[in-house]
Amino acid sequence: MSPLLKGHGLALVRGGRMLFEGLDLELEAGDALHISGPNGSGKSSLIRLVAGLLRPAAGRIERAEAALADNLLALDRELTLSRALAFWKGPRLGDAMRAFALEDLAHLPVRLLSTGQAKRAQLARVMASGAPLWLLDEPQNGLDRKGLAELDEAIAAHRAQGGAVLAASHTPLAGQWRIMELEA
Repeated sequence: MSPLLKGHGLALVRGGRMLFEGLDLELEAGDALHISGPNGSGKSSLIRLVAGLLRPAAGRIERAEAALADNLLALDRELTLSRALAFWKGPRLGDAMRAFALEDLAHLPVRLLSTGQAKRAQLARVMASGAPLWLLDEPQNGLDRKGLAELDEAIAAHRAQGGAVLAASHTPLAGQWRIMELEA
């Protein structure tokens, strides 16, 4: 079985500064890699690079279909939550809405969601996508204890079903993760 993500010899320059170089990473089905490091070390930039939103200065990336949750909600704020999520046409939308306890919010315009509710909606969008590779940038931001538990359960289920997760976070993540530390 081929890896869901393989990066070899990756280098990234942002703002004229080399964030990292010679970076190798690989994720197989069921894997989870936690990117850690101080502010400005390139955690979010690495997630965006793997997503295809940035180009490497060197190296190459091969990856399966991926779904990204970063600092952008990617949901139309004027639509109801159910219509905004339906735009993405994910095969697992109902499961994702239940997993993140969003059914009671389905009728609300996205603009009325709290920070934590919007984060849960964003994570539901990723789950609903059916993508085997999840790219999560600071996935815990804005979540209360219940939201954190929902996130942990969703990640565990995704991995158990053969998915993989690449997450950047300043804080520890629940479950078994390999850790890659980036330096500023």
